[in-house]
Amino acid sequence: MIPAPRVYQLLLLGTGVGLGLAAFGSGNTRPALLLVALGLTLTWDVLVLGLAFWDSRQVKSSPVKVSRESLQRLSIGQENPVRLTVKSSDRPATLQIRDFYPPEFTATPPLLELTLPPDREEELTYTVFPAKRGEYLFGNIQVRQLGAWGLAWHSWRIPQPQTVAVYPDLLGLRSLSLRLSLQNSGNIRRAKRLGMGTEFAELREYSTGDDPRLIDWKATARRSRLLLRVLEPEQEQTLMILLDRGRLMTAQVKGLARFDWGLNAALSLALAGLNRGDRVGIGVFDRQMQVWVPPERGQTQLTKLIERLTPIHPVLLEPDYLGAITHITSQHTRRALVVLITDLVDKTASSELLLSMGRLAPRYLPFCVTLRDPQIDMQAHTLTQNIPSTYARAVALDLLAQRQVALATLKQRGVLILDAPANQITEQLVDRYLQLKARSQL
Repeated sequence: MIPAPRVYQLLLLGTGVGLGLAAFGSGNTRPALLLVALGLTLTWDVLVLGLAFWDSRQVKSSPVKVSRESLQRLSIGQENPVRLTVKSSDRPATLQIRDFYPPEFTATPPLLELTLPPDREEELTYTVFPAKRGEYLFGNIQVRQLGAWGLAWHSWRIPQPQTVAVYPDLLGLRSLSLRLSLQNSGNIRRAKRLGMGTEFAELREYSTGDDPRLIDWKATARRSRLLLRVLEPEQEQTLMILLDRGRLMTAQVKGLARFDWGLNAALSLALAGLNRGDRVGIGVFDRQMQVWVPPERGQTQLTKLIERLTPIHPVLLEPDYLGAITHITSQHTRRALVVLITDLVDKTASSELLLSMGRLAPRYLPFCVTLRDPQIDMQAHTLTQNIPSTYARAVALDLLAQRQVALATLKQRGVLILDAPANQITEQLVDRYLQLKARSQL
């Protein structure tokens, strides 16, 4: 039994009445009145507590039923919904429900409250935010139900143990898949009208504003009307993604390891590539290649990539960029887009990265993606008010300047670059890939 606020109010009321009665006494009558007041107060308190206990016990005859919807895969760095189903009995129910989610998660809200009419079923939803991948245990569900008189709560636990795996950002992949499907019926058609691409798709009649260079004169002569060649971005190209899991990728950025931001970006890029008909492969490396999934087409490849990459975590080792690039170039000798997801410091500290990426051009199309820490950006662009913060800002500005020098060196060596905050890298990377496809740069 857990007393409700009404119990404390009634106890205070009884105490107040007893004190008031005792205050009327004077002289010889005061001791007797004090004894009477004390007896009445104790009797009142016992009565109130007894009623509260009985009120709590009555809940046992009509408890609510609570169950948790079976959880599949949770996404790291996302607010994942958890649904509870609550069903009342033949009596109305006032409830407080707390689910024993893993302590490593952040839940919003942690406590669920509701009032149900009799014989009603309702679904409650709260969200959990996991910051690390792995397997976690959900425990029991703690339920409190208020008695019919509102005097006490009856509390009990419903066994609902469940092991849940936290994967990369699957919610983001689902959203991206929908966006790409919409683009297939919108932007890709627009790209065809503009003649962007290299592969012949179809012939259609010339319209005002079309590029005259795309007129098919032979077909026009045969049919005696202007016909236009419709082109589309080339498919069945090869996209190879290299994901660094070395020392710099262990840093925390916006609540997640930089590696996890990179892994989410790599899988989103793979989804975009597979959606556009390309062969996609991914390698994860540190001092050596830890995981290598050769390029293949089809949606089954995405499932394979998720299963193979989910158990991988960053390590405090310096990555071997040259070894990783040598590994994939020996596996695939034809021209391909090679995307390296990593981070860099300056031209000196990242000299091996600059050298290795430069060796890919012009046989391959190298693309270096670096994940910035937005905290450094904010520190560099915030006006300071004292000497310590001024020194910190100067260091941040110097780090960004050195970073730009290294990126400029990569660009001079024929490497495409994308430098963006780690928490914003996914969308920018996918958009950049789609631009490369539309412009037939590969």
